[in-house]
Amino acid sequence: MKERSRLEKALTKKEIIEAFNFRHATKEFDANKKISEDDFQFILETGRLSPSSIGLEPWKFLVIENNELKNKLKEVSWGAQGQLPTASHFVVILARTIKDVKYDSEYIKKQMLEVKKFPEHLLSKIQERYKTFQESDLHLLENERTIFDWSVKQCYIALANMMTAAALIGVDSCPIEGFQYDHVHQILKEEGLLEDGNLDVAVMVAFGIRAQEPRPKTRKPLEDIVHWVK
Repeated sequence: MKERSRLEKALTKKEIIEAFNFRHATKEFDANKKISEDDFQFILETGRLSPSSIGLEPWKFLVIENNELKNKLKEVSWGAQGQLPTASHFVVILARTIKDVKYDSEYIKKQMLEVKKFPEHLLSKIQERYKTFQESDLHLLENERTIFDWSVKQCYIALANMMTAAALIGVDSCPIEGFQYDHVHQILKEEGLLEDGNLDVAVMVAFGIRAQEPRPKTRKPLEDIVHWVK
């Protein structure tokens, strides 16, 4: 592959930084403007291609189009009052629970053999390594919440990539944690969307086109958050 020129790299870096400055937590979208199918598939694809610890891909993206379900979620999601009625696309990201992400689960077995294409004779060694990783290295098996939180962490990588990808093509977004977890869990359980306990709620995210311009972005200066250890 031909090496990219310095000018091309400089332009790419400039575009990426511009996208980060463009992105903001959009509280209300223009309900009359919809993201094209092609653009939204692109956003979803960046979530699919995101990295995850030991390559587990422990997520599922629920694209909520049903208005009745949106209304139910709105009643228990104080942080999505402006977004749920106006977003072009509203996504609930689910994370896999201990049933699927424990080292000896059927999900991990399938992920290693069918997705990652590891030879079957290596499976027992892989599971033993993951057992050590989960039990001793990161203490993930202390309780079900500990390992579920680890699974949720992976979902946030996909969340960030999707929002950045959206910003790069001029689409706005808003990550949402402002919801009553138990109620959202129950609503999705009753809808049969949690795979009998193999999935649970990680985070929500709305996508659309901003209704108004936001205030200028504020962040700490780089020197306040970076410590070079030499």
